[in-house]
Amino acid sequence: MKLSIVTDSTSDLPQYLIEQHEIEVVPTILILEGKEYADGQGISREEFYARLPDFKTAPSTAAPSIGEFSERYEKLLSNGCDHIISIHAAGALTAILNVARQAAVGFPGRITTIDSLSLSMGIGFQVLAAAEAAENGLKAALVAVESARSRLNVFAALDTLDYLRRSGRVPAAVTMLGSALSIKPLIEVADSQIKAIGAVRTTRQANERMMSFLKSSGKLERLAILHTGAEARAREFLRQVMDEISQSVPREIMMLNVTTVIGTHAGPNGLGFAAVRSE
Repeated sequence: MKLSIVTDSTSDLPQYLIEQHEIEVVPTILILEGKEYADGQGISREEFYARLPDFKTAPSTAAPSIGEFSERYEKLLSNGCDHIISIHAAGALTAILNVARQAAVGFPGRITTIDSLSLSMGIGFQVLAAAEAAENGLKAALVAVESARSRLNVFAALDTLDYLRRSGRVPAAVTMLGSALSIKPLIEVADSQIKAIGAVRTTRQANERMMSFLKSSGKLERLAILHTGAEARAREFLRQVMDEISQSVPREIMMLNVTTVIGTHAGPNGLGFAAVRSE
């Protein structure tokens, strides 16, 4: 059985991995001052984060259309694919998964849609697990996805609560962190929820908490350091990781500027990580 893997652009997979594993990525939609952009086109992540605080109208996002998914599915199935595993952003946080499921109805028995329950490389690592196990068949690939998801940690220190509040995706627990501009909320993405796990006053304190969360994860199979237009901060965090816990992290550590579609809701200057604990 030939399997194909589909995901959406909120998975944040680097292009070299997309090409290496022949993963099909459906772009989500970024809306800037009334104009729609397919994620990754028309404006770079660097430019987006530099301009984000100054947009006159707050950016917004949208899921791809049913037709976009249907076209991708049709193309793969017409080119010799027997079955598709389609893995997407947390269903409780975005409409992307529901749209993919609606498109899959048109191909009965040939598409398995999966709720990653996560965001960014929390999705990406599940997609990679599926792609790496695909040659062993559908069951093996689904087991690999479940295993990766069960061992996943995704944490972030946002620079401000403003963007998350503006997005309308703020649970009461996050709102209770406070409204002061100096508050830097600490969140965990797990079980399709954004969970408040604390707040600090300074970037240094936020970085220390991120390191504490990372250390508590134990030995890691995969690790991606995530940032929203804060490359210098991310590089310093990577240096600290290598200085303090190099024996617990994988040889390859990704460092990614998070997609604009997630950054719209997270805001600029944030730092986080996605990690898969070793079995």
